[in-house]
Amino acid sequence: MCGVCPSWLSFILYNPIRKALTDRMKVLEEAGITPGAVVLEVGSGNGFLTEVLARVCRKVYAVELQEGMARKLRKRISRFGETVQVIQGDIAFVEMEEGVADVCLLYYCFHEVSARDEAAVRIGRAVKKGGRLAIYEPTVEVRPADMERTVSLFEKIGFHTEQQRAGTFTRFARLRKV
Repeated sequence: MCGVCPSWLSFILYNPIRKALTDRMKVLEEAGITPGAVVLEVGSGNGFLTEVLARVCRKVYAVELQEGMARKLRKRISRFGETVQVIQGDIAFVEMEEGVADVCLLYYCFHEVSARDEAAVRIGRAVKKGGRLAIYEPTVEVRPADMERTVSLFEKIGFHTEQQRAGTFTRFARLRKV
């Protein structure tokens, strides 16, 4: 990954202003995450969405590249016990059980993945047939053509685009594995 927020700056990822400006339940709803779902969350950071996922989902596989962020994440979600499994590593090289996830959530992270092709294959294997993939990217860093390349990458490995939009701050796509 390149341009990843260092763990010592993690307070910018989880703070009262971001919590006030981001309707985290709306993110889950738009992503197609329903109560009892099993979710693969890539780029979990220090748990901004993970703690909400843990309240709603049956199981969360939280993949985080950085050791420092993974440590902070474990501390933040410790009260959820076995509901959240933190996996410290690069999603391009993490071995996940095939078809384990109902939904994969990529929230402001895929543009930072250096081995996108390999990461897409790993994610594609982990999402069950009929499962969803939700991609959120920042408009400041991800141009429309970049987002289209990302969506196309997942379409090539068996996902179909259900919904796409570009807002002021966020580009979004939801896909379903066929």
